[in-house]
Amino acid sequence: MPPHVLLLTFDDPDGHDIETPGVVAALRARGATVTVSPWREPSVTRVPADVVVIRSTWDYQEHPDEFRAVLGAFAAPVLNPLDVVGWNLHKSYLLELARAGVPVVPTALVPAGSDEPVPAVDAPEVVLKPAISANAWGLGRFATGSAEAADHLRTLTATGDVLVQPYLPEILAGERSVVVIGGRVSHAVRKTPAAGEFRVQAEYGGTDTAHTPTAAEIAVAHAALACVPGGPEALLYARVDLVGPEDAPLLIELELVEPELFLDLAPGSADRFAAALLARA
Repeated sequence: MPPHVLLLTFDDPDGHDIETPGVVAALRARGATVTVSPWREPSVTRVPADVVVIRSTWDYQEHPDEFRAVLGAFAAPVLNPLDVVGWNLHKSYLLELARAGVPVVPTALVPAGSDEPVPAVDAPEVVLKPAISANAWGLGRFATGSAEAADHLRTLTATGDVLVQPYLPEILAGERSVVVIGGRVSHAVRKTPAAGEFRVQAEYGGTDTAHTPTAAEIAVAHAALACVPGGPEALLYARVDLVGPEDAPLLIELELVEPELFLDLAPGSADRFAAALLARA
């Protein structure tokens, strides 16, 4: 009997989540029963689902403890698995990947409550971001050594850990995302910031186009996923975000919790997602 699938989303009055409807249609075409619910809906953990899938929970960074508690309250298995989600929620995983030999954008971690200065970076500009964040939330770009950078660090460490990275101007040529579904590379996209902007998200004017990943980009993706708790076979989905030259890319994010997968830019990808999900249900 086809399973009952619960897809977790967020309250989305502006319609930012454009890919969940395609996933719902693909699952129903394969006979599954599908419920879509914001993760903060009080009754969500009582939905009689056989499997729970995290999709567009794009406000979780504002309520991380509540998010963990809700995911832990389900009787049904959660995808991606809870140990993977816990590992990936805090971006200190980047330091772990770097220690394992994955080419990662140089990253320093400043703990919450610290009064230390901004760590030195070998670049004219520095980027600061909360260690738990999504959609460029809390992200700031400043001149290295500036008072503005120090002020932003103090603001962020007042509430949580902070990552410090050099600003890489190569981002202006586009950040590439390699999307892996069911352990296989499905497709890739190039996310290009708007003129005068460095953030690639659509809410900042960024544009997304289909991209053919290079052998080097695929190799970095596989190297990063090999470090995930439980191994890559534990994952339903993954998005590997890369910057720098296409023949020598650097990993800037490994998105395993609630990434947009750009299914609308890859014909057949929603059906691949549905097939991989039901194979794990």
